[in-house]
Amino acid sequence: MHDVIIIGGGASGLACALTLVSARGRDWSWAEDRKYLVFDTDQSDLNKAYLKNVPGLPPISGKELLSIMRKQIEDWGGVEFSQERVIKINREDDGNYKVVTESGAQYSSTYLVLACGFKEFSIEGLGLEVIENPKSPKPGRVMIKHKDYEVLPNLFVVGTLAGLSSHFASCAGSGVEVAVEILSRMAGKRIVIHDVPQD
Repeated sequence: MHDVIIIGGGASGLACALTLVSARGRDWSWAEDRKYLVFDTDQSDLNKAYLKNVPGLPPISGKELLSIMRKQIEDWGGVEFSQERVIKINREDDGNYKVVTESGAQYSSTYLVLACGFKEFSIEGLGLEVIENPKSPKPGRVMIKHKDYEVLPNLFVVGTLAGLSSHFASCAGSGVEVAVEILSRMAGKRIVIHDVPQD
């Protein structure tokens, strides 16, 4: 059983994972020992990108930026990565989500984040409303209908699959926003994750 499963390892998925795990080590007992799982089949469009307009960063290849984000997450610890492809999601009677992979492996979580891009959405099981992405410059791109990134209770969509434009800062920001919402629900109060100077 995981606390959060994230499907997708691009800008929004990794930003979500990084924000979630960065709540550890802050004297917040509710944040310790949480288990996170990211499904990343290495299909992010960032692998083919070269970025010169990410705020605060020098020009960098998307592949290198993804690698840096993965390293940041690994330095915190507490996040597992799987390269399996998710083919089905079910919502169980207790409200948790069960994820089934191509190999037949099954994983459960309290929270689920869909960050698998806007080229298609073929994961079966939930009957989510998939519509045309109005902000894509290319036809045939999709999004999942949501309200404030939430599709079903504790199931969120981020990045281009949430209907955002395909800019790194937009997509990463949505992952952070959803992570903060999840952490706030875990804490039972509104929280924001900031890095603060040590005394």
